[in-house]
Amino acid sequence: MNLRDLQYLVALAEQRHFGRAAEACFVSQPTLSTQIKKLEHELGIELFERTPGNVLLTTVGAEIVERARVALEAAEEIRSIAQHAADPEAGSLRLGIFPTLAPYLLPHVVPVLHARYPHLELLLVEEKTEVVLDRLRAGKLDVGILALPVHDDQLHQEPLFTEDFVLAVPCEHPLAGTDATVDTSVLVDEDLLLLEEGHCLRDQALAVCQLSGASERRGFRATSLETLRQMVAAGVGITLLPELAVQPPVALTDDIALLRFSAPVPNRRIAMFWRRTSVYRDFLPEVAEIVRTTSRNLVGLHPL
Repeated sequence: MNLRDLQYLVALAEQRHFGRAAEACFVSQPTLSTQIKKLEHELGIELFERTPGNVLLTTVGAEIVERARVALEAAEEIRSIAQHAADPEAGSLRLGIFPTLAPYLLPHVVPVLHARYPHLELLLVEEKTEVVLDRLRAGKLDVGILALPVHDDQLHQEPLFTEDFVLAVPCEHPLAGTDATVDTSVLVDEDLLLLEEGHCLRDQALAVCQLSGASERRGFRATSLETLRQMVAAGVGITLLPELAVQPPVALTDDIALLRFSAPVPNRRIAMFWRRTSVYRDFLPEVAEIVRTTSRNLVGLHPL
């Protein structure tokens, strides 16, 4: 039994006619008929009932045809995987990225990647950092865009860009009228609104809190940056936002004042990761360079 026999089997099951099945397989009718008989002999069962002008599947034949379809689909997937490995620009790339970066970076990067690689299919997965790492290690993702540090010797690390944090305060806050940059010392005794556990941005903001003397506002943890933004607008507290989250096309509101920090500016470093053994390892540096180049026009260049 081989894949060609399974193709003949499925074609005959679909056409219910030896002549039409042979045409669909681009072989002669005697060839297809002979191979079907050989397959039945090999299996020791009848797959079809032959009646004048019609072909009917037996009960066991119908079950075997379903398995044959699965086998043929799997074989096609194998060919596709091999083809995509040989020509990654025409394949599917599974990319994982964390939620506080994805909606602000991808709208800028994806169109550029599509223009450069029009036949590349990007499958995007937005998950927290640990989930992206687990799937990357398990082979369920091809590449991840994450914030440093990440400690894993099995993953190649390709630095992309550094993204500053800005301070978001309610419009009636004493700092709201400040035009100049501010030092992180202005956070002393302030209560910062932070994300829930599991977000890398939470850990980054907590590190700033520890250095500046700020503390987390008790009894509140947001599930997204948009929630943080709305809570600041409502006057509940202040927070740190990544620079990309306050750049166009993100809509700003008059209820929030944004302030830049003076040096040393708190920031997060973004990098791309992939398995050192990945079949895409020669292609992914090109993708990383596109992300790196695109991001240069987004961070550190636009006034607030």
